[in-house]
Amino acid sequence: MYKHFYNLKRNPFEITPDPSFLFATKKHNEALAALYYGVKRRRGFVVVTGEVGTGKTLLVRCLLEVLSRANVAYAYVFNPRLSPMEFLQYIAGDFRLPTAGKSKSDLILDLSSFVISRHQKNLTTVLVVDEAHHLSADVLEEVRLLTNLETSKEKLLQILLVGQQELEETLDGVNLRQLKQRIALRSHLGALDLEETRGYIYCRLQLAGSTDPAQLFPLDTVFEVHRQSSGLPRLINTLCENALITGYAKQLSAISPEIIDAIAADFRLNIVHSPKDAMRDGHSAEVEKAAKSLLELYARLRSEQEREASLPRLVGGGGVRKQ
Repeated sequence: MYKHFYNLKRNPFEITPDPSFLFATKKHNEALAALYYGVKRRRGFVVVTGEVGTGKTLLVRCLLEVLSRANVAYAYVFNPRLSPMEFLQYIAGDFRLPTAGKSKSDLILDLSSFVISRHQKNLTTVLVVDEAHHLSADVLEEVRLLTNLETSKEKLLQILLVGQQELEETLDGVNLRQLKQRIALRSHLGALDLEETRGYIYCRLQLAGSTDPAQLFPLDTVFEVHRQSSGLPRLINTLCENALITGYAKQLSAISPEIIDAIAADFRLNIVHSPKDAMRDGHSAEVEKAAKSLLELYARLRSEQEREASLPRLVGGGGVRKQ
């Protein structure tokens, strides 16, 4: 709709993870390098975490494109809300192994044979789990057992877990300490800073065909985008896409900070959610009651201290101080 008006060949701010639009910041380069190095060197177990909307899935898509050209077989799990049996069936199915009528032990045996066969041909096999923070403890235990496929020198199955920060908390659990100890590489994606946000916006506009991104999105507008999005790429895309639609509707040659501010308000990006009293559980109520009791006790003690301080004080051998 706005492409012809702004002389663009394609939409620059689609929220779908398109590898051709990857803007490789230092953090993204490090994360992608960790994923690729973990696979290439057969390190076994790699974990990448990041806040919502920081580009984790885009990195995974970029990696999968590279793997598909390198004769690497991979199973890609993008919806990990599965039971242990469903998880093994999904992996086996993605590796084009038969799953109908197979028991759990049959699936594990078939997966082991498949991985070993590829290793004997010096071929790499990878399991990629996106949204890995949704994995249950039981499924993570199955993942740990799959890492037992190894020789004396290297792992036979490379496992990449990519998810939100909750994944770190899950892996810190005592029951998963064996899995945590097997992690060979870790990386974390954060939000973009102001300069990275400017580069991100201008790079996408140039890839879409813009010859003057700074004229379309002036620096003060970029600053407002960064402020409203907190540097999260997904929100940057949402703000900029809607800004171009608004700019086209108003026939504007440049996007102003006021447009970004209005769009952020429409999307309620400035709303901060606070805990509701109605959601407090019994434990919270008990804590609040105890705190109230302590405050009442403190007030009573303070009152007694003030009353004692106002009474005449004894001095020397029992004489009374004159007032």
